[in-house]
Amino acid sequence: MRFDIITVLPALLDSPFAHSILQRAQKRGIAEIVVHNLRDYATNKQKSVDDYPYGGGSGMVMSIEPFARCIEGLKAERDYDEVIFMSPDGVTFNQTIANELSGKGNIMILCGHYKGIDQRVRDLFVTREISIGDYVLSGGELPAAVLVDAIVRLIPGVLNDETSALSDSFQGELLDAPVYTRPADWNGHKVPDVLLSGHEAKINEWRHDQALARTQQRRPDLLED
Repeated sequence: MRFDIITVLPALLDSPFAHSILQRAQKRGIAEIVVHNLRDYATNKQKSVDDYPYGGGSGMVMSIEPFARCIEGLKAERDYDEVIFMSPDGVTFNQTIANELSGKGNIMILCGHYKGIDQRVRDLFVTREISIGDYVLSGGELPAAVLVDAIVRLIPGVLNDETSALSDSFQGELLDAPVYTRPADWNGHKVPDVLLSGHEAKINEWRHDQALARTQQRRPDLLED
């Protein structure tokens, strides 16, 4: 699976993709993550990618030309299943969307900055707009990293334990049950007996009950039809 990320701040994405699961996925050749510097596609000597908004107002708007040159250049090399714009007014990202996108082949991600991007970029090139929450960040780079991380870990062969991703919170619309490890008794605080019983059916039942109770308490909206 390949991700092409277009950003004006490529260095901001160096660390998220160079460690842990994302690093392992790239080394194994399961995922390919390529970051493109939007300034390389600027049409002026100053390499600027923004300008003042028509109609007045505060802030600067990212221009269409650099985006168009980069997007069209990438599309000439391969087909893309999605061109995603990370935007606070997009559809809120969730596990269902992550599951869906993990089955794609090539995904392009556009990172906005400043006041926003020229609407024509969104109208002409973007196939899907995604938000990671109801708040505003300085740019789309961190949301893009969140998106890629959530998707890549679902690709078969990325996690050492193939069943791990299937038991995460939000899979099956429930939060995850409490988890414990050694020691079984720490200063009188004990691990629930059922987890030490070795009885798989009872353990699974306990985990489901705990997940349901935690979801009802913390995220009852997930249980609504």
